[in-house]
This record gives sequence, C-alpha cells and structure tokens, in this order.
Amino acid sequence: MDWTRKHPGWAMAGAMVGLLVFLWGMAVPLAAAPAPIGPAAQQFVDGARITVELTLISGSAGVLIGVLAGLGKLSHFWPLRRFCDGYVWLIRGTPLLLQILFVWLAFPEILPEGIELSDFACAAIALSLNVGAYNTECVRAGILAVPHGQIEAARALGLTPLQTFLGVILPQSMRVALPALANNLASLVKDSSLAYAISVVELTMVGYRVQAESYQPIPVFITIAVIYLILTTAFTTLTAALEAQLDVGQKR
Repeated sequence: MDWTRKHPGWAMAGAMVGLLVFLWGMAVPLAAAPAPIGPAAQQFVDGARITVELTLISGSAGVLIGVLAGLGKLSHFWPLRRFCDGYVWLIRGTPLLLQILFVWLAFPEILPEGIELSDFACAAIALSLNVGAYNTECVRAGILAVPHGQIEAARALGLTPLQTFLGVILPQSMRVALPALANNLASLVKDSSLAYAISVVELTMVGYRVQAESYQPIPVFITIAVIYLILTTAFTTLTAALEAQLDVGQKR
C-alpha cells in the first residue's frame, strides 16, 4: 500500500494491465488443473469476463446515477428531492436479489411492446440502480463537505452556477467521496454474483454448473473464491492508486 501511495501512476497501470492479463491468461493455469477445474477452464474464464463486464457497466452507470440523485437530494425543488429520497430509501431498504428479480420479471411488462431486455441487461440495470443509491449518499456527503467559501469565491469571479458546479464543486466533492465510492465498487464485484438468479452465466453460475455436473463442490468453489479475490484485489488496487493520485486524505 505504501508503494501504491508513492507510485500511484505505476500502480494504476499495473492494476489495469494485471487485470487484462489475468482475464486473458487465466485459462492456461486452470486448464492444467485436474478435473473438474481443467475441463471447465474456458467456462471459468468466460464467467470471470462477464463478472468484470457487469462490474464496469454497473459501476459507471452507478456513479452517474449517484451524482444526479445526490444533486437531486440537495435540490430546492421539493418534488425532485422527495423522489430522490424515495429512490434511496427504496433501494437501500430492499434486498438486491429482489431488485434483480423485479427488473427481470416486471420490466418486460412495463416497457413498450417490442422492447426486450436480455438477462445481462436486466442484471446490469438492477446492479446500477442498487449501487447508484449507495453512491448517492457518498456524493451528497462530498458536496456538503465543500466549503461554502469556495462557492462564494466562484460567484465573485463571475462563474455561472453550471461552471461553479463543474469546475469547483464536483471535483472537490468527488475527491472527498472517492474512498466510499471505491468501497462500493469493490462490493459490486461480489454483488454481481447474484445475477446467477436470472440465468446470467457469470462466475458464480459457472461454478454452480460445474459442481452440479462433477459433484465436487470444494475445488470448484475454492477456484471461484480465488478468482473473486484476484478481481477485487485488482479493483481495490486501482481505486487506492487513484486516491493517491488525487492526494485523498493527505495533509499538505
């Protein structure tokens, strides 16, 4: 961790390259493992890639939702503020598995005829809405942490409200919120495993199928656990390096 803080640029590059190498090279050591792991090596690789895709898509959408809903919770327009409050209350108060199932089963009834969502899209929507609710509180807290004097100074310089937000408030608030957002991203890697409930063939679903065929749950689930540990380590290293790059929490 000290090396990451001293060399954040190298750490970020190493985490990204390491993740790519792992995703495209893990088939080699897995294929050399005894049954039931070896014969199913490519299935584990494909499942890990789906997990990473779910994490990246849902994580990116979740940050956007968090910023928009965080602004909504601070809005003076009370209907918008109540809507965002209700969204966060609803998502944080119900299980993620229920939300995934709701999107999978209920959205096709709500959407206009002719629009179909794949299982992957349903999982991505549910995960985005879920992590977005948690990101909302992180972003809101970050915005509130920006000293009001910064806003007054921006106004004195003649900046418009939009320029003040984009150039002054948002960068500082995201810097404050980054550690919490990074924690939500690491949790999202593991939460994506619930997508197996709607038949998304991600890492956990692959493991379930392999152990059901082989009746050897111990080596299968140990392999899955190791893959998840490597993925979460890569993401946490990346976010820790980003925090160091932005000098989060450092005293000057």
